[in-house]
Amino acid sequence: MRLHILGICGTFMGGVAALARELGETVEGSDANVYPPMSTQLEALGIGLMQGYKAEHLQPAPDLVVVGNAMVRGNPAVEYMLNEQLRYVSGPQWLGERLLVEREVLAVAGTHGKTTTTSLLAHLLESAGLAPGFLVGGVPGNFGISARLGQGKHFVIEADEYDSAFFDKRSKFVHYRPRIAILNNLEYDHADIFPDVAAIQRQFHHLVRTVPGNGRLIVNAHDAYLAEVLAMGCWTPVETFGIGKGDWQATLIAADGSAFAVHYKGESIGEIRWSLLGDHSVMNALAALAAATAAGADPRALLPAFGNFESVKRRMEVVGDIDGVRVYDDFAHHPTAIATTLAGLRAKVGKARILVALEPRSNSMRLGAHADGLAPSLADADAVVFLHRPELPWDAKRVTDALHGRAITAPTVDDLLASLKSQAHAGDHVVFMSNGGFENAPRRFVAALSDSSR
Repeated sequence: MRLHILGICGTFMGGVAALARELGETVEGSDANVYPPMSTQLEALGIGLMQGYKAEHLQPAPDLVVVGNAMVRGNPAVEYMLNEQLRYVSGPQWLGERLLVEREVLAVAGTHGKTTTTSLLAHLLESAGLAPGFLVGGVPGNFGISARLGQGKHFVIEADEYDSAFFDKRSKFVHYRPRIAILNNLEYDHADIFPDVAAIQRQFHHLVRTVPGNGRLIVNAHDAYLAEVLAMGCWTPVETFGIGKGDWQATLIAADGSAFAVHYKGESIGEIRWSLLGDHSVMNALAALAAATAAGADPRALLPAFGNFESVKRRMEVVGDIDGVRVYDDFAHHPTAIATTLAGLRAKVGKARILVALEPRSNSMRLGAHADGLAPSLADADAVVFLHRPELPWDAKRVTDALHGRAITAPTVDDLLASLKSQAHAGDHVVFMSNGGFENAPRRFVAALSDSSR
């Protein structure tokens, strides 16, 4: 079968393309932005790529068009597809019907931590010899690829609550039909498609409805919104996890979250020591350990695997250490994630200065849905430079004024980098936080520091 994927260079759709190719399909696709590294990864798999969305890209007609959720009505390829009555399907539906229906699916849902937890869960199952398939919204360090079929029966998938396509407004995860589902956390996000928390909770409950009675739900014991989701109806055994709370419990040994003890229903499992930081990382670890155990792995035997887990790129990734200034690249999209990440770093570095460069990049950030929560989330930062592009529809002074002299705005990335360079000195930790490209700011900053040190 010849597939044409619209939006093929997105992380999710690129993973779908790789899996389809591995299944033996002939795969091609188009995107507005065909450039490395995704383009080179796909071309290496023998996948043909086309720049832009043109009607002629769908001529002759493919057997099936797989439509990414970035596609909208008015797009020339979409209009041609509809006018010519080509067969089409969303990426999540294709994945569910073509691949996941034959596998034992472990789905990782939540506002935060999906990519890291999915990568960790795949790593744990791999270390247990189960050879899982996976699809991750990033590149797991232990695998070096974002998707693979795997040789075993298990398939681990990052289960996003965002909608599936312009013609299918259900959350992606409704298509996955997992036997084991992690509900990591739930907060208000995606202000462009969800009016309130209740709308997101309804989608999470749709996911709960699909998990069979002989499966397992792994649920954050601290999350009141998730408790309300389960109260809507639950037909699956539930195991909870938390720091000092739940069936799976962690007790911190190191305040920064790099070492902690694990207990299951009062019984000691052992200790985890690893390179990740923060309470949120501890929670991700508990969720992944509980899910791997539900899949049949021995939890005690899994503990050493945490020590060689390599996190996903752009999750507090150290990109340089120049003259005592350590620079991090972090994928931040929500105040809670910002707060927990900085709290973990603060616990590790003590009184050393933390400088934050923040780009409001997600749809919710740009719409101002999280504006009131940003200043409190930056409490552990000693200085903040906020990228306030002219097109931002709200005034960032709401954030900078609330930080009482610890924050300034910059209209461009060049101005932001110049400001940071003037402030940074030996012993500082500089964290770039954005869920977008940030114009390659972290690495440009490292290059600027290197040039100054010569």
